[in-house]
Amino acid sequence: MKDMITYIAKALVDNPDAVSVAEIEGNQTSVLELKVAKEDLGKVIGKQGRTARAMRTILSAASAKLKKRTVLEIIE
Repeated sequence: MKDMITYIAKALVDNPDAVSVAEIEGNQTSVLELKVAKEDLGKVIGKQGRTARAMRTILSAASAKLKKRTVLEIIE
């Protein structure tokens, strides 16, 4: 999951070196914290949050196969 979000985020931003994903795991839920450069924040979120929503949809579909819940948080 972490690698997938990292790959998608690096493809979207102008500064891929500033992309970092931290994973906090629980028993049933994992939280992925995505950090990007300040100027790339809009590219990751997208117009009206569409890009962020699409990333969350892909993440939830992939985590459903593993019978786990994964949440994506975009950190400023």
